[in-house]
Amino acid sequence: MFPAPLVPYIRMADYAVRTPWQTGERRLLDYLLIYVQEGECTITLDGVAYDVPPGSVCLIQPNELHTLHGRSNTITPFAHFDIFYHALRHESFVTRAYMTDLTAYRDHMQPRLNDIEGIAIPPVFVPADVNGFRETMIKMIGSWQQRDVLRQLMSQHYVMELVLALLGQFSTLATPRISQPESLNWITAYCAFHLAEPIRVADLAARAHLSPSHFSALFRQRFGMSPHQYLIHLRIQRAQELLRTTPHALEYIAEQCGFADVHHLAKTFKRVNGISPGIYRSRNQRITPD
Repeated sequence: MFPAPLVPYIRMADYAVRTPWQTGERRLLDYLLIYVQEGECTITLDGVAYDVPPGSVCLIQPNELHTLHGRSNTITPFAHFDIFYHALRHESFVTRAYMTDLTAYRDHMQPRLNDIEGIAIPPVFVPADVNGFRETMIKMIGSWQQRDVLRQLMSQHYVMELVLALLGQFSTLATPRISQPESLNWITAYCAFHLAEPIRVADLAARAHLSPSHFSALFRQRFGMSPHQYLIHLRIQRAQELLRTTPHALEYIAEQCGFADVHHLAKTFKRVNGISPGIYRSRNQRITPD
């Protein structure tokens, strides 16, 4: 269904730190992805203005007439890249301001994702996994700027992750098939990586493309306990590990394990283990001296 193989190719990537700014009108041969880390931005696309607040992402697709305006001091990591393979990709380039007629370069123009049936990516959006999308984008830029071959390959891998995230969020290409308990095997890794953050059952259910009630039923079938009980289990396990192997204060451990404060950690820890975190540490700590 795609007009060419999906082989992303980064042409330019950087962290733009700027005082208030504005670009001239132009069109692109490739894609421009911008993450607004700080500041207030506006994109005008084919005559329609869109605000891009911090935490949002802007995707400008090939041949879209646009201007960009940073209304305040801004930090905007960005990348220009191809998504589809093209034999002339090394000859293509990032267009300059006021380049609006690209007829002479039509052989270098990338196909537009939104021209493909079942794909509709808005120009401004909040990713389904904001933290994951941001972190992948930052790693992509950092890898691309390290010019050795291995990191260049890593950067192309990261941009493919971003493209897949876009297609997963804004296309009908994937049909959810989560109907068996085994399909929840991703839960452990996901929760372990996000223990320091609030994790809601509704959010987990949404990631699984299930209603909260159906998700909870499958979860109990798979793990033998409710999602809330399982999260407590993981948080206490992590707290035990930090108590055994680090000298960190209880305030830090509570924060890293997703507890509201030290009191919440201590109360839950004692309910589960029968002893306080301090007693557990004194009996089990095994920090290796430097």
